[in-house]
Formats: sequence, structure tokens, C-alpha cells
Amino acid sequence: MLRRLYQWTMAKASHPHAEWWLALFAFVEASFFPIPPHPVLGLMCLAEPKKAVRFAAIATLASVAGGMLGYAIGYALYDTLGAQILHMLGLTESFPKAACYLREYGFWIFVAKGATPIPFKLLTITAGFIGMGLGTFLLGSLISRSISFMIVGVLFRLFGASIKAFIDKYLGLATAGFVALIIAGFLAVTLIGGDDHKTDAKCETVSVAAKA
Repeated sequence: MLRRLYQWTMAKASHPHAEWWLALFAFVEASFFPIPPHPVLGLMCLAEPKKAVRFAAIATLASVAGGMLGYAIGYALYDTLGAQILHMLGLTESFPKAACYLREYGFWIFVAKGATPIPFKLLTITAGFIGMGLGTFLLGSLISRSISFMIVGVLFRLFGASIKAFIDKYLGLATAGFVALIIAGFLAVTLIGGDDHKTDAKCETVSVAAKA
């Protein structure tokens, strides 16, 4: 079933209204949809490299908007809907750890994880559940989603289709490196404080999350 859903999603990259489909996928993926929009974005950028930045911007803004839905689910509907979504996506065990890390590290860990392949819906639902400040959440979403999507858009715009092989092989490493630079100052302060290992150990073993 998941494979058929993936194939159906990918087919929309060549649809006459592909931009609307990209926006829709980016929106719903931020709260409950299992297929990330990146493959669709990549195909669209490959077909029209000159519009790559536009496509990436669409995905970014739609994902931030969808993240607000995920936040609302976590904040007001976790027991009736959020927990079921995480269970269906196999993220139930990851939720307590995500809640712990967001409580301990807040904005910076949200930015770092939101720009990686970690399901964004896990972060948005968790952020709502712990009551992260809405302004902090929106700023973190905008930065992390911009990193995640705009790297693809800018690379295709600058180098065209020839960059596809590099993106397929090294995008994860490039994104991780970029995120590492952004949060380097934060990590330095944390390491100096000497509390990071204690926090990591606590979050890796936590099994129950409570509403903040």
C-alpha cells in the first residue's frame, strides 16, 4: 500500500498542476502524510531547473503552514488524534525522546532535526504537545524547512540537471554539514556547560512524556 501511495505521489510531479500538488504534499507531510515531498520536488526541479528555487519556496512555505496543523494536533488533540497518527507512522517510541530533547534544547534542536530526514510531523506534533512558544515554533520551522528544501532548489538552479547525481548521493551529508555550522555556537556553549551528556542520557532512556 505504501509503495502504491509513493508511486501515486511521484506521478503528480508531471501533473499540469504540479505546483499545487507539491504544496499539498508539503502541507500534509508536516502533520500526518507518510511520504516526504522531497522526491516530487526533485523531479520538478529536474524537469525545470530554472524554476527550482520557486518550487523549493513553495514547498517551504506549505510545509511551515502544515506544521501549524501538526502543532495544533499535538497541542489540543494529542490524545484523540496525535497519538494515533504517530502510532500509524511507527513513531510512538520516538515521541517521548523527541519531547525530552525539545524541552531541554528547544529552538536549536528543532532547527537541527527539522532540516534532517527525521519525519517533520514528529517534531510538529511534539512541539504542540509540550507547548513550545508559537513564535519559536514558526521561526524554527521556517529555518529548518528552508534548509531542507532550498538546498535542493538552489543546487538545481545553479547547476541544472547535472547536479542530480550529487544530490541523490550527498544531499544528506551536505544538509547535516550546513546545520552543524548553524548550531555550532549553541553546541559550544552547551559543551562548556557540561550538561549535554546528562541530557542526552536522560532523553535516550525516557519512555513517558508528560504535558508541559
